Amino acid sequence: MKVGYVRVSTTAQNTERQEVIMARLGVERIFCDRLSGKNTERPQLSAMLGFVREGDVVVVESYSRLAL
Repeated sequence: MKVGYVRVSTTAQNTERQEVIMARLGVERIFCDRLSGKNTERPQLSAMLGFVREGDVVVVESYSRLAL
């Protein structure tokens, strides 16, 4: 299964561009956080990590979206 993670740094920013990329790549499930990468508590990133299983593919628009 292709699983996507989308993050924008503020609630004012739009996730649409990243979501369009995910759709074009055939991502079946998207997890989305709207908060700064400096914030290490990202509920949807944690949810995605708990959701994925061996063999799944995680898709991000940029490595910076994962910034841990």
